Amino acid sequence: MAAEPIQTSLNAFGSLQRFVRRTGSGERCELCGAGVAAEHEHLIEPDKRRLVCVCQACAILFGGQSGHLGSVTGRYKRVPSRIRFLRGFRLTDAHWDSLLVPINMAFFFASSASGSASSKMIAVYPSPAGATESLLPLETWDQIAAENPELQTMEADVEALLVNRLGAGRGFPVNQYFLLPIDQCFKLVGLVRTNWRGLSGGTELWWELERFFAALNARAGSAAGQHHA
Repeated sequence: MAAEPIQTSLNAFGSLQRFVRRTGSGERCELCGAGVAAEHEHLIEPDKRRLVCVCQACAILFGGQSGHLGSVTGRYKRVPSRIRFLRGFRLTDAHWDSLLVPINMAFFFASSASGSASSKMIAVYPSPAGATESLLPLETWDQIAAENPELQTMEADVEALLVNRLGAGRGFPVNQYFLLPIDQCFKLVGLVRTNWRGLSGGTELWWELERFFAALNARAGSAAGQHHA
C-alpha cells in the first residue's frame, strides 16, 4: 500500500517563518511572559502542531507531565533537546522508494492527534510552499522499525526520524539519519521555505542546508565520513 499525500499543512506549521527568522531579541515565554534567551525550550501543541516558546521554569513543569498546570498539561508536550546520529541505520533503496517521498529528504514522526487510540506515522517533506505530509502505511513503517530498534524509543509528537539522502551532488557524500527534536524539523522546513529561489532552490539554500546538517552532526557528536545503507 502506497503512502497517500494529504494537503500541504501550512496552518499546522504556521510558525515556521517566525521560528527560522527568530533573533531572540525581545523573545518572551508564551506561558508566563518571562524573557527567554535566543536558544530556549519549546513545547508543542500536538493537535495543531504548533511550537510554543517557553522559559526553563515552564518547560520543567512539562518534563514529567506531573499535572501541576491542570488541563494545560494535556494540551502541550515538552520538546526534548537530545539529537542522536544513527550510525548503523538501515534503510534500503527499496524501502525508501516504497515511501513515495518525491525528494531525498524527509522526517517521520508519530502523531497522537490522529483521533484514534494509537499514534499514526506521518512523513513530512519540505518544499518551497512549506510542509507536505503523507500518511505512512503501518506495514511499511513496521518493516523499517524492525530493522532499526532505535525507532522504538522515538516519542510521539516531540521526536522524529530525519532522513537526508540528498547525495554527493548536494554536498552530502553519505546518507544521514537522525533521531531529533521536532522543533529542529520545523526549523528545517522553515529554512527551505524562506531560502528557496528559482527551480532548484538556489546556491544560498544549499549552503544553508549544509550548515544545518553540520550543526546537527556537531550536536550529536557524529563522525564524518561514515557510510550508511
